[in-house]
Parts: sequence; C-alpha cells; structure tokens
Amino acid sequence: MSSQNEPLVLHSRASEALFRAVRTGNAFEETVERLLQAIRLGVVAPGERLPAERELAARLNVSRVTLREAIRALQESGYVESRRGRYGGTFVNVEPPRPSRKGPRRIAREMGVDLHDALTHRHVLEVGAAEQAAARDLGEAERAHLVSRLSDAGTAELHNYRRMDSRLHLAIAELSGSASLTSAVADVRMRLNELLDSIPLLERNIVHSNEQHEEVVRAILDGDQGAARRAMAEHLEGTASLLRGFLS
Repeated sequence: MSSQNEPLVLHSRASEALFRAVRTGNAFEETVERLLQAIRLGVVAPGERLPAERELAARLNVSRVTLREAIRALQESGYVESRRGRYGGTFVNVEPPRPSRKGPRRIAREMGVDLHDALTHRHVLEVGAAEQAAARDLGEAERAHLVSRLSDAGTAELHNYRRMDSRLHLAIAELSGSASLTSAVADVRMRLNELLDSIPLLERNIVHSNEQHEEVVRAILDGDQGAARRAMAEHLEGTASLLRGFLS
C-alpha cells in the first residue's frame, strides 16, 4: 500500500478504465458510481488517497463542482474523508460502511432477471479476458503485477478477501490490453458485488477458489489460451453454483 503521506499515483489500466470520461447527461450520478467502483473493487485501497481534484476532474471530464459534490456524497456515506494540510486530500476510509443486511434471496429478487444477465455477461467477459491475457506477450512488470495480485488474494484475511479477489480479476482484465474490456468487467462485478457480499465466505470454497486462481494465472503466464479459458470458465461456474445454492 502506498504511504498516506504521498499522492496516490494511478497509471494502471484498471484506474484508466474506471476513471474514464462520464456522460454529460448524468454527470453527478456517474461520477459517484465511478468513485465507488474504484473503492469497492480495491483500485484505490483503504487508507489511500484519490487523485488530486484537478487531475480527477479532467480524467472524468466533469467540472470540479460536480466532482466535489460527488465526493461530499461519499463522505456523508462513510466511504471517504477529506484532510487538510500539506499532505491533505481525499482518502478512502480504512473502515468502510457496514454492508447491507439484506439476505441473498431478497437481493436476487430485487435484481430480478438482471441476475442471470449479470452472471452470463460476467462469464463471457472474464473468460474472454483470460484468453486475451494469455495471448499477449506480457512484459516483466505485467507478469509481476499479476503474480502480486494472485499472492494478495491467496494470503488475504477473511474480511478482505472479496476486495483482493476483485483486484485479481481486474488485473487479468487489465492484461487483456483492452480498457473497454477492463471497464466492462468492473461494471459487471459491481452489479454482483452486493449479492456476493450477502453470502458467507466458506473456508473450503476460498481454498478451492485460490487453487483455481492459480490455474488461471499459470495458464496466462504460460501463454496457453485454451487452458486459460477453461480454468476461468470452471472458476466462474463454481461461483455461480455457490450463488444458486444459497438462492435455492
């Protein structure tokens, strides 16, 4: 994690995808959505600072007034805090707001047909992302980034596992080389996050999930596109099966 006394430098494909220009029709709402995506998916980790206001407004293509209103909304919701002084700025709170107490069935019912749509969309996107990542000639820094994200997920404490899992999946999307694909993976992950957070983290499932993560990453690093597709498809089907089990 970067120091709280230094500005957070975001140059990864994931941050580029999330902090992209918003549509002008719903600038405030989309700005809030983008900032929440970056926080909930771990692109900006607890204790880290958001990019400077001028930079972030330019990247999102919104006015600084709109950005300040969005940040104020996140402050009031407990996601960020603003600090003054030489090393001031907007920081992600170390303790996030408490998650919804809704049960998985209620959340799924509220999602309606969107649940099947989101699961199907995720499968197509992430299987394709794994295949494309395996097809690319990855540089040393890219390979090290992927291995680091794999290690973070494999050693994460229970309360932090979902975020580390999200960061690994986003890293795989990043390595596809497509900012549009990375953005789409982040979007569908956000659609499913509340539902995923509503089901218990089972130790056996985490062990199995980490084993599958290793298979996916190994296939990508070996440049084996077929193996990457198969490993990611199996991994995502496991998550879908677990969801169906808790919803049945």
